[in-house]
Amino acid sequence: MTEAVTAARRSRITPEREAELYGAVLDLLREVGYDALTMDAVAARTRSSKATLYRQWGGKAELVVKALRHTKRGHVEDIDTGTLRGDLHALVAMEDDCTMARNSALMRGVAMAMHHNEDLRDAFKEQIVDAEIGKSRQMLQRAIDRGEVRPDCPAIDFLVHMMVGGFATRTLLEDQPPTRDFLISYVDAVILPALGA
Repeated sequence: MTEAVTAARRSRITPEREAELYGAVLDLLREVGYDALTMDAVAARTRSSKATLYRQWGGKAELVVKALRHTKRGHVEDIDTGTLRGDLHALVAMEDDCTMARNSALMRGVAMAMHHNEDLRDAFKEQIVDAEIGKSRQMLQRAIDRGEVRPDCPAIDFLVHMMVGGFATRTLLEDQPPTRDFLISYVDAVILPALGA
């Protein structure tokens, strides 16, 4: 089948319907977890046919990862405040505390599921992790070009790791979801000093 025919089939779902489907997928994910989530349940919840879901997304892993990507507010590539500190603060401010708490719980469940679902792990890495690393590289390159960060700074390769660490360890160590205030303090106390900015 040609790419044009595949794209034509996939384009039948309106952006509004797609957003509705993604919302239902995430609601189910929160309710039952990844392993118990089925395409049958998604089809029933969204009044869709399983055939449509498989034709559009190929399978559960792809659908879940696309739903996770769809919920991200704003785009990192649109952030350019003129300073690395401003960019990282703007990145943190993209979600409010309530959204971060909901997403933190959701991501913990997805992270656990990735340990024993290779298709989910591969889709997540390809569509979310690799994209975030690429976007963070662009943000850091601007900081290097402005002279805020040395090009040979050893922490450059670990910006995404540090950001994820801030999200994950707050829950793990303090049994609290990350908040804007916590993450801004974390950026200022940990990430910027590590980058020499």
